Amino acid sequence: MKLPPIRLQHGLVFAVIAALFFAWGAWLMRPQPPAQPLPWLAQWQADVLTPLADDRLSLVRLRDAVEGELWLQPNLDGARLLYRGELQDADGNWSVEAEVGLDKAERESLLAAAGLKPADKEQPLGNQLLQPLANHAIVAMTLLPPAPLDVARLAASIGQPRLTLELAEGQAWVYPELGVTAHLQDDELYFLYAVPRHLLKQR
Repeated sequence: MKLPPIRLQHGLVFAVIAALFFAWGAWLMRPQPPAQPLPWLAQWQADVLTPLADDRLSLVRLRDAVEGELWLQPNLDGARLLYRGELQDADGNWSVEAEVGLDKAERESLLAAAGLKPADKEQPLGNQLLQPLANHAIVAMTLLPPAPLDVARLAASIGQPRLTLELAEGQAWVYPELGVTAHLQDDELYFLYAVPRHLLKQR
């Protein structure tokens, strides 16, 4: 006995839907290609991040790794001296901001020489102080990608973190041996913060 044509059509529709769901499931389960490491980060780990973690990264050594200029940022403590530059990457330039270590007298002297008050806006100093301050230590550094980055690329570059912390917004991946903290939201890297490792252990 033959089934009515309408039932054959229903059966065909169900078969097509089942095949589509099967194909979709197979697509979701397909092997994902490995994340590509950041091509410059391995060199930076050796030339910049490890010396900073060891508290031996100088301004001149950082300048050898990335070109930039000095900025004076007034505040109630006298001033912060910042070195800013851009790190070239195939996906866009990363912003680099590093703080140069100064004592109180140097902060006050720079502020007076620039004619700035604690409430004034930050000012570029150009390159005239790079040579006199060449051997001053870098005490902290922030690296910002051109756009939020798939955190798997960071893991492919420097490995999985030793510690993961939940923050009010997002997560922090902590690499104590490098003095590096990666700040994440929704599995994307928003910035890296690096300090000498002994300071990271105090926090």
